[in-house]
Amino acid sequence: MRPIDLIRLLSLAAIWGASFLFMRVIAPVLGPLWTAELRVGIAGLVMLAFMLATRQAMRFKTNWRQYLLIGGVNSALPAALYAYAALTLPSGYSAIVNATTPLWGALVGIAVLGETMTLRKAIGLLIGISGVALLVRLGPVTFTPQVLLAALACALAAICYACSGAYSKLRAAGIPPGLMATGSQLGAALVLIPVVPLSPIRGELTPHILLLVVVLAVLCSAVAYFLYFRLLADIGPTRSMTVTFLIPLFALLWGALFLGEVINQTTLAGCALVVLATWLVTAGHSKSVPGKSR
Repeated sequence: MRPIDLIRLLSLAAIWGASFLFMRVIAPVLGPLWTAELRVGIAGLVMLAFMLATRQAMRFKTNWRQYLLIGGVNSALPAALYAYAALTLPSGYSAIVNATTPLWGALVGIAVLGETMTLRKAIGLLIGISGVALLVRLGPVTFTPQVLLAALACALAAICYACSGAYSKLRAAGIPPGLMATGSQLGAALVLIPVVPLSPIRGELTPHILLLVVVLAVLCSAVAYFLYFRLLADIGPTRSMTVTFLIPLFALLWGALFLGEVINQTTLAGCALVVLATWLVTAGHSKSVPGKSR
């Protein structure tokens, strides 16, 4: 891997890790649905402006169904679920559960794409589930029903990524990645519009909160998408998959530095088990592609 590719990889992991930090601050003020809507909506508009500036046709007439469906499953629902989890869970918790996406992807691949359940995958899945259970039950946050619901929301978001990845392979493989990334963000924004009134704004819209919303949308979604697809083109999906291992580490670091979130031995053990499980499930599968939204 060239030094510039390594810098891009670490930058992407740091950016996606920071997204959980930003949601932890924004969601208690805006509520989960407004946080999700502003994130995907602003990101979609920024990405659309880039596509138009580079004269890339979006092909809305042909692909609008895929943009709406994949945008809903891969962006709208996960963004809302992670924002909901941010009301209760530390940013590091959400990032660690997010790292189970490849584990769910393996299960979906077996059920939908006819992939084989190997012993390595089975062991990886068991280790990953054990890591999340250890974190939620014995981590620094007191175990409550609200903590359990928030963790389940993160797990459901990871399952959404896995399902949309399998669907994309089956139904949308012919759509260029840049178009799909932009169209799905716009589609996600449209999907969320009808339900946004169900989640009223909870606090004061200060300049600080508005700035964080813009950073979350532009940096953690728009810029991160284009950076991710550049990595895919330059180093391939297998090496790009290593970003999955790095995101929880950055999320734990940012949470500790800026929000004073506690990192104890149980947190690190749960993170290590999830990372190990992800490696066991994904190692050696050159066609694996990580979830493309955080």
